[in-house]
Amino acid sequence: FFFNDTATTEIYTLSLHDALPISIKTRKPPLKETVGAQYVCFNTPDENGQWTETFEESVEKTEVVKSVKVTENTGTTDVYASGKIYDTAPRQPSTNIEVEVVAFPADTLAKARGDEVTKNGLILSGGKSIRPFFAYGKVVKNKDGSERYDWYPKCKLTANTDDAATGEETFSVQTDTVTIVSYPFDAKENIKVSLDSSVKAFPEGLTEEKFFSKPILKDDDLTTAVAG
Repeated sequence: FFFNDTATTEIYTLSLHDALPISIKTRKPPLKETVGAQYVCFNTPDENGQWTETFEESVEKTEVVKSVKVTENTGTTDVYASGKIYDTAPRQPSTNIEVEVVAFPADTLAKARGDEVTKNGLILSGGKSIRPFFAYGKVVKNKDGSERYDWYPKCKLTANTDDAATGEETFSVQTDTVTIVSYPFDAKENIKVSLDSSVKAFPEGLTEEKFFSKPILKDDDLTTAVAG
């Protein structure tokens, strides 16, 4: 008994359109956080104005935060040639941080905008200026009662708005909204450094004050903070 099975060959035609790369742009929905204090520490740039791992001595702490919305940006960007997609390049990841506060310190906001602040407190704005890098830190209140400490070591201010609501018999309510973009700070394109107080490995003796005494980028910085 002989059985002859002839394999069936199916041919698919792949068009040029099908061969083009598909660009997927992902923008995660913003995450609204309950925040305690926030911290700002300005970066010390190199001679070309580029970000370094060195920061100024002073870290400013404020406790005026109403809410923080964090949006992570990832995805790809199409590269066009002759009206067609030639290649698809990955976009540099970044994180948008929208901070709503009762009032942001005027001199800190001016410095973040790149304005000139004189020794007598005058703020000179509107001229040619470069917005500096700074580290932004915040304390996030978790639902279980624990806290999370966040440092974004490489940030720039992108926008700020203020709004005042008044009524005949009500106190004026001031709201400043500051939008910050945080960029990768190392070769692995890390953007944020976090430590949750609920983890078993949480360093003994570490306090909020110690963690935010200086921007933390790596384990050695944390060890120094705990020892301090």
